[in-house]
Amino acid sequence: MSQADHGIPSGLDGLEPYYDLVIIGCGLSGCVIAERASKDFGLKSLILDKRDHIGGNCFDYIDDHGIRLSKYGVHLFHTQNERVWEYINRFSEWMPYEHRVKGHVDGKTNVAIPPSQLTVNQLFDANVHSEEEMEAWLDARRVKNDNPTNGEEAALSRAGPELYEKIFKYYTKKQWDKFPEELDASVLLRIPVRLNADDRYFTDTRQALPTHGYTKIFENMLLSDPNITIRLSTDFFAVKEQLPSHGLLVFTGPIDAYYASLGLPKLEYRSLRFEPEYHEPEGGYYQEALQVNYPGMEVDYTRIVEFKHKPNQPEGVKEKPGTMIFKEYSVDEGDPYYPVPNPKNQALFQKYRAMADKEPGVCFVGRLASYKYFNMDQAILNALEVYDGLVEKGTVKKDMRPAEVQGLPKKSRTEE
Repeated sequence: MSQADHGIPSGLDGLEPYYDLVIIGCGLSGCVIAERASKDFGLKSLILDKRDHIGGNCFDYIDDHGIRLSKYGVHLFHTQNERVWEYINRFSEWMPYEHRVKGHVDGKTNVAIPPSQLTVNQLFDANVHSEEEMEAWLDARRVKNDNPTNGEEAALSRAGPELYEKIFKYYTKKQWDKFPEELDASVLLRIPVRLNADDRYFTDTRQALPTHGYTKIFENMLLSDPNITIRLSTDFFAVKEQLPSHGLLVFTGPIDAYYASLGLPKLEYRSLRFEPEYHEPEGGYYQEALQVNYPGMEVDYTRIVEFKHKPNQPEGVKEKPGTMIFKEYSVDEGDPYYPVPNPKNQALFQKYRAMADKEPGVCFVGRLASYKYFNMDQAILNALEVYDGLVEKGTVKKDMRPAEVQGLPKKSRTEE
């Protein structure tokens, strides 16, 4: 595995005695706040991350075969929000890309996901060719329910039993280790069932990939800014008693981890395990698309991602005989990815949220702190809006240095 070496140190040696913000986590949420605080007010931020790279889950790199891979699964930028689009374009060139997902279902290898006219024709020979015909096909099967109380009821009310069994039921079990009936209705209500033949996975007005990869965004956002200092391979909980003096702590990790010492129950998360494999198949590609889902129980993994299909690969990659695939497994142990949405976890989160709202000098931001899954654009917008709120309250302002540190020297990046 070949990864960019940014020469960023670990630990707390060589730091300034005071930072306006200490930010835990070098992913989208923390980096957006650090960048805004620097550009708007010239504030100094110290970012700590226990991983050995910048970019959080968006981190990508060029491997030993010359292929750009994403270490934490496929990441696809899409948004309807013009503020987010304008913001993210400050840090990268972008190329159009519309994501299409295929499924292996009942021995068929090219099934359109999410369900649409194409899907029901492929799986059930439905002979549907218009939105009216698709609506009629679904209406004949849907289980009427205006107020579904769990994921199974939600899926049956939207798609009917045939699509539920083929597409949703067992994929959900593999992803969450719970059947849909054990999850909130919101989980299945998120998944579209289309009346048309649109086979794009997303329908947002802005769909694109960063021309030079996601890590380059973070490099452009952070590394040339003298107001932002980063320490990698540094666990906040191991060093929190030795942190420099600071005005505000921004915490982007799991909210229950912050309060672990109180002995409260842990929130449930699902994690992912990736099994990379190198292949040299005839024609240079392992599968027909970047992402192929496996919604049945015939295999343990939920999907296979083949990054060579991404159009932002380095020049010449498409012509190489080899390819890398990642088989993706949903597991209980590992880095937290997906909050498990059920009433028990939501009630526990509200207890943590009530404590966080009263925590002096700490701002909780991001998907793990919010116990809510965010797409990339949602994570960026959330961070921008949290930052707006901090500015409005006067928590983040031009000079945050308290009186007792006003006289401390401000080192430049070149002095470190």
